[in-house]
Amino acid sequence: MSFEEQKQLDEAYVMPTFARKQVCFVEGEGMRLRDDAGKEYLDFLSGIGVCCLGHCHPKVVGAIEAQAKRLIHVSNYYYIEHRGEVAAMLSNMLNGWRGEDASGAWQTFFANSGAEANECAMKLARVWSKRFSHGGNIIITLEGSFHGRTMETIAATAQSVKQELFTPLPEGFIHVPLNDIDALQAAFEKHPQQVCAIMLEPIQGESGVHPCTQEFIRVCEQLAHSNGALLIADEVQTGICRTGRPFAFQHFGVQPDIVAIAKGVAGGFPMGACAAREEVAAAFQPGDHGSTFGGSNLAMAAAHATLHALQDEHIVQNVVEVGAYLEEHLAQLPHVTEVRGLGLMLGAELDEAIAPDVVAAGLEAGLVLNAPKPTTLRFLPPLICTKEDVDELIEKLTGILS
Repeated sequence: MSFEEQKQLDEAYVMPTFARKQVCFVEGEGMRLRDDAGKEYLDFLSGIGVCCLGHCHPKVVGAIEAQAKRLIHVSNYYYIEHRGEVAAMLSNMLNGWRGEDASGAWQTFFANSGAEANECAMKLARVWSKRFSHGGNIIITLEGSFHGRTMETIAATAQSVKQELFTPLPEGFIHVPLNDIDALQAAFEKHPQQVCAIMLEPIQGESGVHPCTQEFIRVCEQLAHSNGALLIADEVQTGICRTGRPFAFQHFGVQPDIVAIAKGVAGGFPMGACAAREEVAAAFQPGDHGSTFGGSNLAMAAAHATLHALQDEHIVQNVVEVGAYLEEHLAQLPHVTEVRGLGLMLGAELDEAIAPDVVAAGLEAGLVLNAPKPTTLRFLPPLICTKEDVDELIEKLTGILS
């Protein structure tokens, strides 16, 4: 079927919730994508940070293929292979790969997406507060955040442009400015014994790659715990080695109580996870939460292969080295005034509102790029990205921006 035929069917029968780029990708391998005409593209978006090992990594493909031939789905009423292993591997990563008992065990609920992982995190925080603390139900989130597109996660997302069409939204959220310690303290003072959690992204992705400061995130931890509340880290975009650590909170010297995980965790297969410290996870009892598809046989096989590959192929070291190289070279580009982020999660701020034009020109030049804001380019390449890939990117961007 031709691209025009695919496009016509899409426009006729698919809801218009995305302004799609004028390309149809049909194949991929590593850092490269190919369209239906055979044109090749260098991918610096990786499915919005999902394809952490690149496209069609052989270990992930092999694991999914082998599992699909044996068993696809049986539901969470039964034990299956790999589920406990993947949960143990995530616990180890959440402890910084320092051993499973380094900071105590983490327990995981498996879902299908980042929004579901955040839903679970918020439900757990409220259940924990009712069963083990003061019964608060308010969750503090940060302005500019993005936590998902369900009604509850939109309510948590402190961006009015994403909320106004869907009112009335669920209640129980307070929004404070990013890195504003005084506003955070005032929120606790105004709502004594009512806050059950602070939920934050260590680096905000969808608003243009804006990191929390180390001082702010440490105060978040201190204020939460001193007020009988929990700290939730939304690591949907920042987790799974994206920033040069297993999880981004590990850069800041804090330990959250709950961590939401998705995107790269299964190497491209849809999967989400909500992990909590064992004593927090104990607030859940059978029947409090569930999912029909979460933690399916296929998802567990893909995640098992992905997490092993991340360790076996020394991906964290590559992210640190190539991320620093990318940051250095982005800062030297014309029109770039600032580069923000960590590892292979970087945002380049431009001196003009030309980011969408750069994305369009990049596609023509064989680059897959992203512009979350008119003045911001966001870079989320596969974690296997090399310095040679960066050199090719910079050469093409220099021509586009000059």
